[in-house]
Amino acid sequence: MSKNNAHKAGRHFLQIPGPSNVPDRVLCAIAQPTIDHRGPEFAQLTLGIFDKLKPVFNTESPILIYPASGTGGWESSLLNTLCPGDKVLAFETGHFATLWKNVAVKLGLEVIWVEGDWRQGIDADVVQRHLLDDQSHQIKAVLAVHTETSSGATSDIAKIRKAIDAANHPALYMVDAVSSLACTELRHDDWGIDVTISASQKGLMLPPGLCFNAVSEKALAASKGSTFPHSYWSWDSMQELNKKGYFPYTPSTNILYGLDEALCMLHDEGLANVFARHSRLAQATQLAVAGWGLENLCVNPEECSNSTTAVLMPEGHDADALRNVILDRFNMSLGMGLGKVKGTVFRIGHIGDFNELMLAGALSGVEMGLNIAGVPHKKGGVNAALEFLASSA
Repeated sequence: MSKNNAHKAGRHFLQIPGPSNVPDRVLCAIAQPTIDHRGPEFAQLTLGIFDKLKPVFNTESPILIYPASGTGGWESSLLNTLCPGDKVLAFETGHFATLWKNVAVKLGLEVIWVEGDWRQGIDADVVQRHLLDDQSHQIKAVLAVHTETSSGATSDIAKIRKAIDAANHPALYMVDAVSSLACTELRHDDWGIDVTISASQKGLMLPPGLCFNAVSEKALAASKGSTFPHSYWSWDSMQELNKKGYFPYTPSTNILYGLDEALCMLHDEGLANVFARHSRLAQATQLAVAGWGLENLCVNPEECSNSTTAVLMPEGHDADALRNVILDRFNMSLGMGLGKVKGTVFRIGHIGDFNELMLAGALSGVEMGLNIAGVPHKKGGVNAALEFLASSA
C-alpha cells in the first residue's frame, strides 16, 4: 500500500476557515430520505426554517435562500437591485472583497475601488468622504465585507452605516456576512443593512450549497427598477413562493434538513453564547500566535475576527510548506494564503461546531509543525492559549 493510501488513525482536523466541521446531528439530519418539495411536509419545514433564521440575521425582512455558494449571493444582490453602468463603492480588505468587486465589474457595474493592504477593516471615515464627494448621488451601493476570510479582519458595520447616514446619501448598503454570520453579532435591521449576503458552510455548520440574501424594504423597492436580465436569481419569484413554503425550482432539500437542525443547535446554545464561544476561542488563538512570536495579519486587535486568524510567516519561510508538513504529520488542514498573501500566511479556522479541546489540539499541531519545519518561533504559544481558556468561561 502506498503512503498516500495508508490509514491515518483518529479524525482529520479541518482547521480551514470554512467549510467548517459539520456536526453529527446535522449529518444525520441531511441523511434523511428526500421528501416531495411540493408537498405540505416540505412547506412546514421551509416556514420553520425562515422563523429560525430571522433571529440569526436579526431581521424581520425576507430572507431568500438559493442553491449556491456565497458567490451566488453576491451576484443575486447586484442583479436584483442595480442597473448596468451603475456605480458602486467597494473596499479592498482582502481576497473575497476583491472577488466581489470582480463580479460587479463582469456584470457591467462601475466600481469605485478603495485600495487597501489586506491588514485591516474598512475605514468608516473614508466611506463618508467618498459619499460626501458624490453630491449627484451617482453611487448606488456601498459594498462591505463584514469579516474578510483571507485576512481575519472584521469591519465595523454599524459604524459604516453611521457614516452613510452622516453623508445623507441614499446608496444601498450591502454586506457580505459569509464568514461572520452565527460567529459574531450581526444586526441586519438595526444596522440599516439593505442586503445581507451569507452562505451555509461557515458559522451555520453545513456543507457548502446554500446562499442567503436578507433583503430590506428599500432593497425590494430598488429591485423594481433593476434592468439587469436575471431569472434564476429573481427575488420576485423566490419571495412569492417562499411565502407558502416553496421554491420556484427544485431546492436542496437535504441541505435544508441540515439547516433546520443547525438552527436548532444554535438556538439551543443561545446566540449570545455562540458569539462568546467564538470570541473566546479567537482570543486564545491570538494569544498563541503572540506566544510563538509570530505576527497576526490583522494589525488592529479590535478588528481581529471571531472566525479565523491569519498568521504571517517569518521572512524566507513558506506558509504552504508548513501547511504540507502539518497535513502529512498530523492530518490537519490549515487555510492557505489567498491572492497576494499566498505563501506568506497560513490561516487557523476557529469557526462553527468547535470547542476548547479541539482548539488545543489544533494549536498543538501548529506548534509541533513550526518546530518540525524549522520555522523560527518561540515556545509556549499553546500554553498561553490554554492558560487563557482555563481562566475564562
